[in-house]
Amino acid sequence: MAGRFIVLLGPPGAGKGTQAAVISKTLQLAHISSGDIFRENLKNETDLGKMAQKYMNAGELVPDDVTIAMISERLSRTDCENGALLDGFPRTPAQAEALAEKLAERGEHIECVPYISVPAEELITRLSGRWTCRENGHVFHAQYNPSKKDGVCDIDGSALYQRDDDKPETVANRIRVYMDQTSPLIEYYKENQLLFEVDGTKSIEKVSELLLQKLNA
Repeated sequence: MAGRFIVLLGPPGAGKGTQAAVISKTLQLAHISSGDIFRENLKNETDLGKMAQKYMNAGELVPDDVTIAMISERLSRTDCENGALLDGFPRTPAQAEALAEKLAERGEHIECVPYISVPAEELITRLSGRWTCRENGHVFHAQYNPSKKDGVCDIDGSALYQRDDDKPETVANRIRVYMDQTSPLIEYYKENQLLFEVDGTKSIEKVSELLLQKLNA
């Protein structure tokens, strides 16, 4: 039986990481994060990691074929026998085409593409209120999940700070860049009748429920 392969899309601040964890656990799919794969290859100094490092050291984008080779290798592991939930890849229609070709070689395909949709103004509120602990990266939010003591992590007592990319002036730009880069991919999956949209402004539980309803349908 072929595995289930799902691509999860959503802008920064849409709660994609939270929902990816729920989906992968409920449907028993490996959660494949492109960021994790890059870090693993760089840390382990694999051939692909060394290749990627060369481009990164030169300040260049890692070419699609290197990224796709990393993803393809990851999908070949035993924990992906049931399929996988892809998060952070593909980012462009060209990568989506390459992924489809790789899966087709194995007699598999992308089943569907859930897109967690949230208006830009809501994303700015969510992201610009985020504070991170210096010690272990625990995340708090000034509005939705404040720490008990201002500026101090509840879990390990270390100082909280606001990452540069969580500051209001950079958040709006991050969202604009994401929308510009991802809109062609959203259109690509719409045209291929794979995309469905879920309202990400609802509660975490409701978004999970809506996603799982669609995925189980």
